[in-house]
Amino acid sequence: MGVPGLTGFVEERGVFFTELRVRDTKLVIDGSSLYHRLCFASAIDFRRGGDYGPFAEAVHDFFGSLRACRVAPFVVLDGGRGADDRKLPTLRGRAAERLRAAHGLSRGDGGCLVPLLTREAFVQALGRLGVPFVQCFAEADREIAGLANRWGCPVLSLDSDFCVFDLAAGYCPLTHFQWQSVCAGEGAQGCYVPARCFSVEKFRRHFRHPNKSLLPLFAVMHGNDYVDLSALEVFFSKVRLPRGCAVGKPGKHVRLQGLLNWLSQFAEPTEAVDSVLKYLKKHQREEIRELLCTSVEDYTPSDVNLEDFFQNGKYDCEAARKAGLPQWVLDALAKGKLAPFISDALILRSTFLHVQVENMQRPSAHSAALPIRQVIYGLLLKVSQNTEAASPSKQTNELPVVCEFDRLQKTLKKTFVQAASLPTDFCDDHFPLDKLMEVPISCRQMLLLETLGVKMSFLESIPSHLQLPVAVTCYWICHSEPKVKLHQLKALLLMMVSGELHRITNDPDPTVVCAEDDSIAYNEFLKWKEKKLQNKDFDLDAAHSFCQWQCCLQMGLYLNQLLCTPLSEPDLTSRLYDGTLVHRLYQELKSTPSVENLFSSSPKMTQLYQVLLNVVES
Repeated sequence: MGVPGLTGFVEERGVFFTELRVRDTKLVIDGSSLYHRLCFASAIDFRRGGDYGPFAEAVHDFFGSLRACRVAPFVVLDGGRGADDRKLPTLRGRAAERLRAAHGLSRGDGGCLVPLLTREAFVQALGRLGVPFVQCFAEADREIAGLANRWGCPVLSLDSDFCVFDLAAGYCPLTHFQWQSVCAGEGAQGCYVPARCFSVEKFRRHFRHPNKSLLPLFAVMHGNDYVDLSALEVFFSKVRLPRGCAVGKPGKHVRLQGLLNWLSQFAEPTEAVDSVLKYLKKHQREEIRELLCTSVEDYTPSDVNLEDFFQNGKYDCEAARKAGLPQWVLDALAKGKLAPFISDALILRSTFLHVQVENMQRPSAHSAALPIRQVIYGLLLKVSQNTEAASPSKQTNELPVVCEFDRLQKTLKKTFVQAASLPTDFCDDHFPLDKLMEVPISCRQMLLLETLGVKMSFLESIPSHLQLPVAVTCYWICHSEPKVKLHQLKALLLMMVSGELHRITNDPDPTVVCAEDDSIAYNEFLKWKEKKLQNKDFDLDAAHSFCQWQCCLQMGLYLNQLLCTPLSEPDLTSRLYDGTLVHRLYQELKSTPSVENLFSSSPKMTQLYQVLLNVVES
């Protein structure tokens, strides 16, 4: 959610904020805002697919600052689109914006684009740091507000909707949360994070609003992610907004300020709504009244008890219950063990595939992972014959169909994809989705590996945490179009080895002993990296190929999670993928094949590289 222009409006004036020293408190954090903020602040190479290591370090440092100030963080993440799918038009608009940004970056323009696996890396980082978090069933705003009011603590976010919610302890914008500048403090009180807190009271008094309940109506009328403003254009074209703020009048925030002043004449929202309706045609009035009244409820804190989740692990949400999902799926979604992609496919039979910086003249990078997605859809929907399908046909003997939003060249298109027909073990009535966890792990592992085209016997020589990435790499070689070049494959495997070397040499576990030759190899690698990464050459076709690998890894992760992890989940936070590095390695291998011996100082890493290469080539 978000109210267009409201953040800029309150920032420009500055009078609506109070200074705050954040310490010795609980803090409810909007997880989606935080990972976007940290991603953009961690100097990630957006053009080359992201560097998840530096991002994970930024997450680590952020929560380290909170810990130093005795702040107890509770992260709340958005879930799926929800059964009503009210934000679909907004999400399509954002996907189109992301597509334009990706195209600009592919041509060398500036800009930012959240790398594909950022959310997954963030969830893993939270788990490894022991930070409590929950993934809501749908939009998280109301549940964030409800939890913050229950505890009487601030909300940390970048969402302007929190300027409208009635929050007991206020809203701290991430832009004013100086976690990198922790202050020592005076006396026994200790250090604190300097911050600024938005004051609804100051905002309300400035516009002479006697009733805070008018602010949600302002947000709805001005426009947010849920409301189509076109229905109210007749009102804005006819009403005379105070201070001469009519539609089309030049000037920044003109309509926003005029609407706030106009609303100040009313004591109650119902009175203001009645006045709005007078400007509309009679046959529109009841529909618009219902739209406004329903939308205002979006700013009422939720009665979902997230405190119960954080204390007892129980997430109880009416919308989730109505969706009729198996309990283990609901639990896994709340704990972030399944992605929102899964709930969208299961409930809406509709998914968004996020574009990367790829070659726009070629088919979408997600095309390579289509067979994996079809197996995911087959697992989710094989027992859903009693629900209404997204397929044009409702015949029960046909496989279910899922609507995918993906790019076709430089435009967003939707495609209907048929779910895969599963092996007999998984189609049997004894193993519906609600009993998937009871399927023997050998069967679940077999389905995962058959989908990826790999036998377990090939992976036995690979460390367990690298088995899924290696299996995905085998799949990528077989399904990538154009075909993967040998230098691209070697660059990817060398990147994996560098991540493993980093993990070993930086492991905080005192029981893990780093061999001297590994330390030497790591230091030599860092020197090579510092020298070579200054080269900024960019190969768009290579980028497209590595984008395909990330797409395959993402869907491999999702399938592995849905099958209750028959293979160990790889750690994205330990530099499993480093876009800047893999591009540099690829360029170097083309001109200097000896780069393949980059880790020759470490017999262990040299052997690991050869094992990875042999398995994939076999």
